[in-house]
Amino acid sequence: MDKPTLYLLIPLLPLFGAIVAGLFGRFVGRAGAHWVTILGVAAACVGSFYVLYDQLNGGEAYNGNVYTWLTVDGIDVSVGFLVDKLTAMMMVVVTFVSLMVHIYTIGYMEEDPGYQRFFSYISLFTFSMLMLVMANNFVQLFFGWEAVGLVSYLLIGFWFKRPTAIFANLKAFLVNRVGDFGFLLGIGLVLAHFGSFYYADVFASAPAMKDATISLFPGVQWSLLSVACILLFIGAMGKSAQFPLHVWLPDSMEGPTPISALIHAATMVTAGIFMVARMSPLFELSDTALNFIMIIGSITALFMGFLGIIQNDIKRVVAYSTLSQLGYMTVALGASAYSVAVFHLMTHAFFKALLFLAAGAVIMAMHHDQDIRRMGGLKKYMPTIYWTSLFGSLALIGTPFLSGFYSKDSIILAVGASQLPAAGWAYFAVLTGVFVTAFYSFRMFFLVFHGEERFGKVDEHHGHDEHHADDDHHHGLAPGEKPHSPGLVVTGPLVALAIPSLVIGFIAIGPMLAGDFFKNVIFVNSEAHPAMEAVIHHAHDALGMGLHAFMTLPFWLALGGVVTAWFFYLKKPSIPAAIQAKTGALNTLLENKYYMDHLYIQGFATFGRKLGKVFWKAGDTVLIDGLIVNGAAKLVGVFAGLVRRVQTGYIYHYAFAMIIGALLLLTWWLGRFLITQ
Repeated sequence: MDKPTLYLLIPLLPLFGAIVAGLFGRFVGRAGAHWVTILGVAAACVGSFYVLYDQLNGGEAYNGNVYTWLTVDGIDVSVGFLVDKLTAMMMVVVTFVSLMVHIYTIGYMEEDPGYQRFFSYISLFTFSMLMLVMANNFVQLFFGWEAVGLVSYLLIGFWFKRPTAIFANLKAFLVNRVGDFGFLLGIGLVLAHFGSFYYADVFASAPAMKDATISLFPGVQWSLLSVACILLFIGAMGKSAQFPLHVWLPDSMEGPTPISALIHAATMVTAGIFMVARMSPLFELSDTALNFIMIIGSITALFMGFLGIIQNDIKRVVAYSTLSQLGYMTVALGASAYSVAVFHLMTHAFFKALLFLAAGAVIMAMHHDQDIRRMGGLKKYMPTIYWTSLFGSLALIGTPFLSGFYSKDSIILAVGASQLPAAGWAYFAVLTGVFVTAFYSFRMFFLVFHGEERFGKVDEHHGHDEHHADDDHHHGLAPGEKPHSPGLVVTGPLVALAIPSLVIGFIAIGPMLAGDFFKNVIFVNSEAHPAMEAVIHHAHDALGMGLHAFMTLPFWLALGGVVTAWFFYLKKPSIPAAIQAKTGALNTLLENKYYMDHLYIQGFATFGRKLGKVFWKAGDTVLIDGLIVNGAAKLVGVFAGLVRRVQTGYIYHYAFAMIIGALLLLTWWLGRFLITQ
């Protein structure tokens, strides 16, 4: 099989599975739906691993068109693939995590009436994401970008009979449209000034455009590349849930848990990170854009972590963790450490998908109760879930030698070495975030798996949560009922994800950061942006980096976070309540998520509706209907009424009118004659 055919088959196999399960689900049945989609994604996964193997063993990068959609004024709009090491790595991550989610879904969605529809959606999502990461031009990138947005809308609102799910998917859709509007403007700006949609053409022309300017306002010149890069990054802010376009992601927990792992941990939310890394030849030419990216990422990394501390819904804790980690990746992009950002993207995909699926297993065992205050002591009932959750949590907080350590510490090293003006604040944010991450992660871990058993009881918390994402079933265990450990179809994917969560960082850091894995793929101006030099110095020796970590500040901050969580929630559980009582204003601020939802809903949305009402009343009702349409009709009516009075039917009236008319004409003529004389 030639390479173009293989590259085409990899995204088309999941698409075929999605079509069969979606359109013919009632004919193939539940088993048929999951087999056709799982086999399609499994084949795509095997193909992706082969592509990565080929790239690692000297295979040439492929850049070619598969199908030309249209050509307008010499500009091609085509379906084309760019397959290099960055693409191959992303393909493996997308298909492997998707495969694990597909298998896990058999157990999680076992009783759901929309079983076939769900498999169709997640397989369609895999196709969309593959088209995005394999694109060699902006049009196909935008197609994949919008397709994953559409499928996420369908998945978040999968239980469409619940108002909360419909609100959540509409919120996600609208917030992403804001980001996508900026993204589309950025693509339009690139086309207008570079004359091509193809990455290769745009990147080749970029250095010559470094000093080009555009006038957005009369008399004010802006750097073309800065404006274009910031607009493209606004698209990433929406898709990768960066402040202030982050508000959709926590609410997206309304969807079933498997899609939380697939969309909101490993794939869709990392599309923005991938896009900026792919566009490194453009972003390297704009320090303004890089500073902007670093500031946005650092705000997201730190302040979203704070929100994770006060969450009681198990999925929302992991969701805010995702927001914070996406902030870390974005900070790395701003420091020109694109390869580090992509490296963290990869490691995070495995351990965060693991944590989401483990949370789903706990939810199943607790009969769809998601409040961690009603759990506790689950270790003895769910040993496999316990150990895989522990490995995922340790990887997340950056425990030396685990995958998350290598990627997170590399980000901190890169930011510390960056010479951009925003680097000082960003360094403080990512360091503080280490303690915050460790604290909220192990707060959840200790409350769920350790301490006294709090399930099967009616307490003061019941009924006072915001809501539960999976509440199409009853909540919680009955008094005296014990949790049950899920079967192999659920625990198998957890074990499979736990393995890379433990070892992939140690294996991959050398070639990906210190080696030439991203040579000719990611471009960095090392003279202007020397951050990667500090990373390479440590990354060439994974063992030494892990040993050295025990003497560094991030390790002690992470350890401090774990010990604090252990002390607060297992030894002295009265302390958190006392702190909450003493910090009323701060707690209220965090409970209301910095009032960002209020700003958007009560502010922008309400203002928009009121402004629309003004335009409707003044513009549509008064001006258009009242004055133009109805006004014209009334004017004709008045004129017709006057004319009707003249039409009496009497001859002497008409004769009188003729005489008066003749006199007027004679008077006008005599006046003109006398004036000319």
